[in-house]
Amino acid sequence: MQSTLFLLIAVVISTSSAFAQTRTPREVAEQLANVYGHKLDQVAYIPALPLVAKLRLTEITGDEKYAAEVRMIVEPFRTGEESPVPKSGSEQAGHLLFAALAERSSGADRERWIALCRIAADQIFDDSGKALAVMPFHNEMSDAVFMAGPILATTGKLTGERRYFDAAAVHFASMRTYCLREDGLYRHSPLCEAAWGRGNGFPALGLALALNDWPEDHSAFQPLLEEFRKHIAALKTHQDPQTNCWHQVIDHPESYDEYSCTCMIGFAMARGIRLGWLSRDDYQPHVDRAWQAIESRTSPNGDLVNVCTGTGKQKTLQDYFDRPAINGKDDRGGAMGLMFATELELNSP
Repeated sequence: MQSTLFLLIAVVISTSSAFAQTRTPREVAEQLANVYGHKLDQVAYIPALPLVAKLRLTEITGDEKYAAEVRMIVEPFRTGEESPVPKSGSEQAGHLLFAALAERSSGADRERWIALCRIAADQIFDDSGKALAVMPFHNEMSDAVFMAGPILATTGKLTGERRYFDAAAVHFASMRTYCLREDGLYRHSPLCEAAWGRGNGFPALGLALALNDWPEDHSAFQPLLEEFRKHIAALKTHQDPQTNCWHQVIDHPESYDEYSCTCMIGFAMARGIRLGWLSRDDYQPHVDRAWQAIESRTSPNGDLVNVCTGTGKQKTLQDYFDRPAINGKDDRGGAMGLMFATELELNSP
Protein backbone atom coordinates (compact mmCIF):
# COMPACT_ATOMS: atom_id res chain seq x y z
CA MET A 1 0.00 0.00 0.00
CA GLN A 2 2.77 2.41 0.96
CA SER A 3 4.80 1.58 -2.15
CA THR A 4 1.71 2.18 -4.30
CA LEU A 5 1.27 5.62 -2.74
CA PHE A 6 4.88 6.55 -3.39
CA LEU A 7 4.58 5.32 -6.97
CA LEU A 8 1.52 7.49 -7.53
CA ILE A 9 3.30 10.55 -6.14
CA ALA A 10 6.29 9.86 -8.38
CA VAL A 11 4.07 9.47 -11.44
CA VAL A 12 2.24 12.73 -10.76
CA ILE A 13 5.43 14.70 -10.19
CA SER A 14 7.07 13.06 -13.21
CA THR A 15 4.06 13.87 -15.39
CA SER A 16 4.17 17.50 -14.27
CA SER A 17 7.93 17.95 -14.24
CA ALA A 18 8.14 18.15 -18.01
CA PHE A 19 5.95 21.25 -17.73
CA ALA A 20 7.86 22.82 -14.82
CA GLN A 21 9.02 26.34 -15.62
CA THR A 22 7.15 26.25 -18.94
CA ARG A 23 3.48 26.51 -17.98
CA THR A 24 2.24 29.92 -16.98
CA PRO A 25 -0.31 30.35 -14.19
CA ARG A 26 -2.87 31.01 -16.93
CA GLU A 27 -2.08 27.70 -18.63
CA VAL A 28 -2.30 25.76 -15.37
CA ALA A 29 -5.55 27.55 -14.48
CA GLU A 30 -7.08 26.58 -17.81
CA GLN A 31 -6.00 22.96 -17.31
CA LEU A 32 -7.49 22.90 -13.81
CA ALA A 33 -10.68 24.55 -15.09
CA ASN A 34 -11.18 21.60 -17.44
CA VAL A 35 -11.35 19.29 -14.42
CA TYR A 36 -12.78 21.33 -11.53
CA GLY A 37 -15.77 23.62 -11.06
CA HIS A 38 -18.52 21.95 -13.05
CA LYS A 39 -21.29 21.78 -10.45
CA LEU A 40 -22.74 23.40 -7.35
CA ASP A 41 -24.66 20.63 -5.62
CA GLN A 42 -23.97 22.35 -2.30
CA VAL A 43 -23.21 26.05 -1.83
CA ALA A 44 -19.99 25.44 0.06
CA TYR A 45 -16.52 26.85 -0.42
CA ILE A 46 -15.00 23.81 -2.13
CA PRO A 47 -17.35 23.78 -5.16
CA ALA A 48 -17.86 27.57 -5.10
CA LEU A 49 -14.25 28.78 -5.30
CA PRO A 50 -13.51 27.14 -8.67
CA LEU A 51 -16.52 28.99 -10.05
CA VAL A 52 -15.19 32.28 -8.66
CA ALA A 53 -11.87 31.48 -10.32
CA LYS A 54 -13.61 30.78 -13.62
CA LEU A 55 -15.21 34.22 -13.57
CA ARG A 56 -11.72 35.63 -13.11
CA LEU A 57 -10.40 33.35 -15.86
CA THR A 58 -12.79 34.84 -18.39
CA GLU A 59 -11.48 38.29 -17.47
CA ILE A 60 -7.88 37.09 -17.79
CA THR A 61 -8.25 35.20 -21.05
CA GLY A 62 -11.13 37.00 -22.75
CA ASP A 63 -12.76 33.60 -23.29
CA GLU A 64 -16.42 33.85 -22.36
CA LYS A 65 -16.86 30.09 -22.02
CA TYR A 66 -15.75 30.06 -18.38
CA ALA A 67 -18.20 32.72 -17.20
CA ALA A 68 -20.95 31.21 -19.39
CA GLU A 69 -20.56 27.88 -17.63
CA VAL A 70 -20.78 29.59 -14.24
CA ARG A 71 -23.95 31.45 -15.27
CA MET A 72 -25.54 28.18 -16.37
CA ILE A 73 -24.68 26.48 -13.08
CA VAL A 74 -26.02 29.31 -10.90
CA GLU A 75 -29.22 29.96 -12.86
CA PRO A 76 -31.52 28.29 -10.26
CA PHE A 77 -30.08 30.63 -7.62
CA ARG A 78 -30.56 33.71 -9.82
CA THR A 79 -34.22 32.91 -10.51
CA GLY A 80 -35.03 32.18 -6.86
CA GLU A 81 -35.67 28.49 -7.43
CA GLU A 82 -32.87 27.94 -4.93
CA SER A 83 -32.27 30.16 -1.87
CA PRO A 84 -29.80 28.30 0.34
CA VAL A 85 -29.46 29.05 4.04
CA PRO A 86 -26.00 28.11 5.38
CA LYS A 87 -25.83 25.33 7.93
CA SER A 88 -22.05 25.43 8.35
CA GLY A 89 -19.11 27.76 8.04
CA SER A 90 -18.22 26.08 4.76
CA GLU A 91 -21.62 27.05 3.36
CA GLN A 92 -21.26 30.62 4.61
CA ALA A 93 -18.00 30.86 2.66
CA GLY A 94 -19.67 29.28 -0.34
CA HIS A 95 -21.79 32.42 -0.64
CA LEU A 96 -18.65 34.25 -1.78
CA LEU A 97 -19.64 33.03 -5.23
CA PHE A 98 -22.76 35.18 -5.08
CA ALA A 99 -20.64 38.17 -4.10
CA ALA A 100 -18.41 37.59 -7.12
CA LEU A 101 -21.52 37.46 -9.32
CA ALA A 102 -22.94 40.63 -7.75
CA GLU A 103 -19.71 42.51 -8.53
CA ARG A 104 -20.14 41.54 -12.17
CA SER A 105 -23.89 42.20 -12.47
CA SER A 106 -26.33 45.08 -12.51
CA GLY A 107 -30.01 45.74 -11.93
CA ALA A 108 -32.25 42.96 -10.64
CA ASP A 109 -29.56 40.31 -10.98
CA ARG A 110 -27.16 42.28 -8.81
CA GLU A 111 -29.86 42.74 -6.16
CA ARG A 112 -30.60 39.03 -6.21
CA TRP A 113 -26.96 38.10 -5.66
CA ILE A 114 -26.65 40.63 -2.85
CA ALA A 115 -29.77 39.21 -1.19
CA LEU A 116 -28.13 35.77 -1.18
CA CYS A 117 -24.99 37.25 0.38
CA ARG A 118 -27.12 38.76 3.12
CA ILE A 119 -28.62 35.37 3.94
CA ALA A 120 -25.17 34.19 4.99
CA ALA A 121 -23.81 37.42 6.47
CA ASP A 122 -26.91 38.16 8.54
CA GLN A 123 -26.36 34.99 10.54
CA ILE A 124 -23.92 36.95 12.71
CA PHE A 125 -26.74 39.13 14.06
CA ASP A 126 -29.16 38.05 16.79
CA ASP A 127 -32.91 38.63 16.61
CA SER A 128 -32.49 42.19 17.87
CA GLY A 129 -29.90 42.99 15.19
CA LYS A 130 -26.93 42.94 17.58
CA ALA A 131 -23.75 41.30 16.32
CA LEU A 132 -22.70 38.08 18.03
CA ALA A 133 -19.17 37.78 19.38
CA VAL A 134 -18.39 35.19 16.71
CA MET A 135 -20.18 33.84 13.65
CA PRO A 136 -22.33 30.74 14.23
CA PHE A 137 -20.79 27.39 13.18
CA HIS A 138 -17.25 28.59 13.99
CA ASN A 139 -16.38 25.56 16.19
CA GLU A 140 -13.39 27.47 17.65
CA MET A 141 -11.27 26.53 14.61
CA SER A 142 -9.00 28.95 12.75
CA ASP A 143 -10.86 27.98 9.55
CA ALA A 144 -13.55 30.45 10.64
CA VAL A 145 -11.32 33.43 9.84
CA PHE A 146 -11.96 32.50 6.21
CA MET A 147 -15.39 30.92 6.55
CA ALA A 148 -17.02 34.08 7.95
CA GLY A 149 -14.75 37.10 7.57
CA PRO A 150 -14.76 37.57 3.79
CA ILE A 151 -18.53 37.11 3.33
CA LEU A 152 -19.15 39.72 6.02
CA ALA A 153 -16.72 42.17 4.43
CA THR A 154 -17.93 41.70 0.88
CA THR A 155 -21.56 42.06 1.97
CA GLY A 156 -20.60 45.30 3.68
CA LYS A 157 -18.98 46.54 0.49
CA LEU A 158 -21.91 45.51 -1.71
CA THR A 159 -24.57 47.03 0.55
CA GLY A 160 -22.66 50.02 1.90
CA GLU A 161 -23.69 48.97 5.43
CA ARG A 162 -20.77 49.36 7.85
CA ARG A 163 -22.41 47.11 10.44
CA TYR A 164 -21.04 44.13 8.52
CA PHE A 165 -17.48 45.42 8.92
CA ASP A 166 -18.12 46.12 12.60
CA ALA A 167 -19.35 42.56 13.06
CA ALA A 168 -16.45 41.11 11.10
CA ALA A 169 -13.95 43.00 13.27
CA VAL A 170 -15.49 41.48 16.41
CA HIS A 171 -15.48 38.02 14.81
CA PHE A 172 -11.80 38.34 13.89
CA ALA A 173 -10.95 39.42 17.44
CA SER A 174 -12.74 36.37 18.83
CA MET A 175 -10.85 34.06 16.49
CA ARG A 176 -7.53 35.57 17.55
CA THR A 177 -8.44 34.83 21.15
CA TYR A 178 -9.22 31.22 20.29
CA CYS A 179 -6.39 30.48 17.93
CA LEU A 180 -3.57 33.03 17.52
CA ARG A 181 -0.27 31.94 19.08
CA GLU A 182 2.36 34.28 20.48
CA ASP A 183 4.72 33.46 17.59
CA GLY A 184 2.24 34.81 15.04
CA LEU A 185 1.03 31.42 13.77
CA TYR A 186 -2.47 30.06 14.34
CA ARG A 187 -3.16 26.95 16.37
CA HIS A 188 -5.96 25.09 14.65
CA SER A 189 -8.13 25.12 17.77
CA PRO A 190 -7.72 25.48 21.52
CA LEU A 191 -7.49 21.68 21.84
CA CYS A 192 -3.76 21.74 21.08
CA GLU A 193 -1.02 24.08 19.88
CA ALA A 194 -0.48 22.46 16.49
CA ALA A 195 -0.18 25.02 13.66
CA TRP A 196 -1.94 22.93 11.01
CA GLY A 197 -1.04 23.93 7.46
CA ARG A 198 -4.50 24.70 6.14
CA GLY A 199 -5.35 26.03 9.61
CA ASN A 200 -2.93 28.83 8.75
CA GLY A 201 -3.88 29.01 5.10
CA PHE A 202 -7.45 29.85 6.09
CA PRO A 203 -6.53 32.93 8.19
CA ALA A 204 -4.05 34.16 5.55
CA LEU A 205 -6.59 33.78 2.73
CA GLY A 206 -9.48 35.04 4.87
CA LEU A 207 -7.81 38.28 5.91
CA ALA A 208 -6.49 38.92 2.40
CA LEU A 209 -9.99 38.63 0.95
CA ALA A 210 -11.68 40.60 3.72
CA LEU A 211 -9.19 43.47 3.69
CA ASN A 212 -9.58 43.72 -0.08
CA ASP A 213 -13.19 44.85 0.52
CA TRP A 214 -12.61 46.79 3.75
CA PRO A 215 -12.95 50.60 3.77
CA GLU A 216 -9.62 52.13 4.73
CA ASP A 217 -11.35 54.76 6.86
CA HIS A 218 -12.88 52.09 9.11
CA SER A 219 -11.24 52.00 12.54
CA ALA A 220 -10.43 48.29 12.24
CA PHE A 221 -8.67 48.46 8.88
CA GLN A 222 -5.16 49.37 10.03
CA PRO A 223 -5.12 46.99 13.02
CA LEU A 224 -6.33 44.12 10.80
CA LEU A 225 -3.78 44.98 8.15
CA GLU A 226 -1.06 44.78 10.80
CA GLU A 227 -2.40 41.41 11.94
CA PHE A 228 -2.27 40.21 8.33
CA ARG A 229 1.31 41.42 7.91
CA LYS A 230 2.44 39.80 11.15
CA HIS A 231 0.90 36.47 10.19
CA ILE A 232 2.38 36.53 6.69
CA ALA A 233 5.79 37.47 8.10
CA ALA A 234 5.61 34.52 10.51
CA LEU A 235 4.63 32.17 7.68
CA LYS A 236 7.42 33.39 5.40
CA THR A 237 10.08 31.91 7.64
CA HIS A 238 8.58 28.41 7.42
CA GLN A 239 8.57 27.94 3.64
CA ASP A 240 10.63 24.83 2.98
CA PRO A 241 13.93 25.76 1.26
CA GLN A 242 14.01 22.52 -0.76
CA THR A 243 10.38 21.85 -1.72
CA ASN A 244 9.24 25.51 -1.68
CA CYS A 245 6.03 24.36 0.04
CA TRP A 246 4.59 24.97 3.44
CA HIS A 247 4.11 21.88 5.55
CA GLN A 248 1.15 19.96 6.89
CA VAL A 249 2.20 21.36 10.28
CA ILE A 250 3.71 24.74 9.51
CA ASP A 251 6.59 24.74 11.98
CA HIS A 252 7.39 21.01 11.69
CA PRO A 253 9.40 20.41 8.51
CA GLU A 254 9.32 16.67 9.20
CA SER A 255 5.60 16.74 8.29
CA TYR A 256 4.72 16.39 4.61
CA ASP A 257 4.71 19.31 2.22
CA GLU A 258 1.07 20.23 1.67
CA TYR A 259 -0.53 21.47 -1.56
CA SER A 260 -3.60 23.40 -0.45
CA CYS A 261 -1.99 25.54 2.26
CA THR A 262 0.84 26.42 -0.12
CA CYS A 263 -1.76 27.72 -2.58
CA MET A 264 -3.61 29.67 0.11
CA ILE A 265 -0.50 31.28 1.59
CA GLY A 266 0.85 32.02 -1.87
CA PHE A 267 -2.47 33.65 -2.81
CA ALA A 268 -2.44 35.80 0.33
CA MET A 269 1.11 36.97 -0.34
CA ALA A 270 0.32 37.72 -3.99
CA ARG A 271 -2.81 39.68 -3.05
CA GLY A 272 -0.85 41.59 -0.42
CA ILE A 273 1.81 42.51 -2.98
CA ARG A 274 -0.76 43.54 -5.58
CA LEU A 275 -2.56 45.87 -3.19
CA GLY A 276 0.62 47.36 -1.75
CA TRP A 277 0.31 45.81 1.71
CA LEU A 278 3.48 43.75 1.35
CA SER A 279 6.84 44.61 -0.14
CA ARG A 280 7.29 43.06 -3.58
CA ASP A 281 11.04 42.81 -3.00
CA ASP A 282 10.54 40.90 0.25
CA TYR A 283 7.67 38.62 -0.72
CA GLN A 284 7.67 38.04 -4.49
CA PRO A 285 10.50 35.49 -4.23
CA HIS A 286 8.37 33.47 -1.81
CA VAL A 287 5.38 33.65 -4.14
CA ASP A 288 7.53 32.58 -7.09
CA ARG A 289 8.90 29.62 -5.14
CA ALA A 290 5.40 28.62 -4.04
CA TRP A 291 4.27 28.70 -7.67
CA GLN A 292 7.19 26.51 -8.73
CA ALA A 293 6.10 23.99 -6.12
CA ILE A 294 2.44 24.05 -7.15
CA GLU A 295 3.21 23.85 -10.87
CA SER A 296 5.38 20.78 -10.33
CA ARG A 297 2.64 19.16 -8.21
CA THR A 298 -0.20 19.85 -10.66
CA SER A 299 -0.44 17.57 -13.67
CA PRO A 300 -2.17 18.73 -16.88
CA ASN A 301 -5.02 16.31 -16.19
CA GLY A 302 -5.71 17.78 -12.73
CA ASP A 303 -3.91 15.25 -10.55
CA LEU A 304 -2.39 16.84 -7.45
CA VAL A 305 0.19 15.84 -4.84
CA ASN A 306 -0.26 15.87 -1.05
CA VAL A 307 -3.59 17.59 -0.43
CA CYS A 308 -4.50 17.11 3.22
CA THR A 309 -7.87 15.48 3.62
CA GLY A 310 -10.73 17.28 5.41
CA THR A 311 -9.69 17.90 8.99
CA GLY A 312 -11.68 18.87 12.06
CA LYS A 313 -10.33 19.53 15.53
CA GLN A 314 -7.50 17.16 16.44
CA LYS A 315 -6.36 16.56 20.00
CA THR A 316 -2.62 16.14 19.52
CA LEU A 317 0.21 17.18 17.24
CA GLN A 318 0.58 13.55 16.18
CA ASP A 319 -3.03 13.55 15.00
CA TYR A 320 -2.14 16.30 12.52
CA PHE A 321 0.96 14.42 11.39
CA ASP A 322 -1.25 11.42 10.71
CA ARG A 323 -3.90 13.16 8.58
CA PRO A 324 -3.88 11.45 5.16
CA ALA A 325 -2.54 13.18 2.09
CA ILE A 326 -4.65 12.81 -1.04
CA ASN A 327 -2.78 12.18 -4.30
CA GLY A 328 -4.69 12.40 -7.55
CA LYS A 329 -7.78 14.47 -8.21
CA ASP A 330 -9.13 16.43 -5.25
CA ASP A 331 -11.80 19.14 -5.37
CA ARG A 332 -10.40 21.11 -2.43
CA GLY A 333 -6.91 21.17 -3.86
CA GLY A 334 -8.19 21.99 -7.33
CA ALA A 335 -10.17 24.93 -5.95
CA MET A 336 -7.13 26.38 -4.21
CA GLY A 337 -4.89 25.74 -7.19
CA LEU A 338 -7.30 27.67 -9.41
CA MET A 339 -7.51 30.55 -6.97
CA PHE A 340 -3.72 30.80 -6.70
CA ALA A 341 -3.10 30.56 -10.44
CA THR A 342 -5.66 33.22 -11.35
CA GLU A 343 -4.37 35.53 -8.63
CA LEU A 344 -0.86 35.25 -10.05
CA GLU A 345 -2.08 36.28 -13.47
CA LEU A 346 -3.60 39.41 -11.91
CA ASN A 347 -0.46 40.01 -9.86
CA SER A 348 2.02 40.24 -12.72
CA PRO A 349 4.10 43.44 -12.43
